[in-house]
Amino acid sequence: MAPWPRTEAEIRRHLHEYYAVITGLDHHIGRVLAALEETGQAKNTLILFTSDHGLAMGSHGLMGKQNLYEAGMRVPFVIAGPGIRRGRSPALVYLHDLFPTLCDLAGEPVPTGLDGRSLVPVLRGRQEGVRETLFTAYRDVQRAVRDRRWKLIRYPRIHRTQLFDLRNDPDERRDLAGDPRYRERIEQLRAKLEEWQKDQGDPTPWSFEPRQDETFRPPR
Repeated sequence: MAPWPRTEAEIRRHLHEYYAVITGLDHHIGRVLAALEETGQAKNTLILFTSDHGLAMGSHGLMGKQNLYEAGMRVPFVIAGPGIRRGRSPALVYLHDLFPTLCDLAGEPVPTGLDGRSLVPVLRGRQEGVRETLFTAYRDVQRAVRDRRWKLIRYPRIHRTQLFDLRNDPDERRDLAGDPRYRERIEQLRAKLEEWQKDQGDPTPWSFEPRQDETFRPPR
């Protein structure tokens, strides 16, 4: 998406275009909301805004989506309408929670056997969340698990682990995995990661053999 070597000017250009698209989208969402108000349908409509996860616009020195950092994994999730309280929530959410949530809000039975969970208890202030952890993956080269504060990323082909304190380091700039004080935390999160893998039928091991060289060689 950008030539090598990366330059400040190139990253600024990409950010400029990205923010321009966001500004345009915001304008047109405003038109839709205004039309709902003008037609008297605003109080009878559930409004939901979300999207695919975004691009790493230079964060961590990366472009694109091939990573499990928060900048690339988090998505907008805004919902408003009758019976939904105003405010923000720290709840851990997957996009596949949308279907059971909308069924629940519409008064329809939620089908059994879904991976998603209804977020209505969160939206109506009865619970702070519907799950304790999230699991993310990219091909067979990255696995991650996080709770509300801590995040573990594992790179099984190069035998590397990262640990981040998202409360104090939301941009994931300080890897704590090498600090012996956090060894127990890593083991706790590894157990959660392996629990998720078992539940999802994911056979990716903690480490592949032989270990691959982690040196990055940019394309010419």
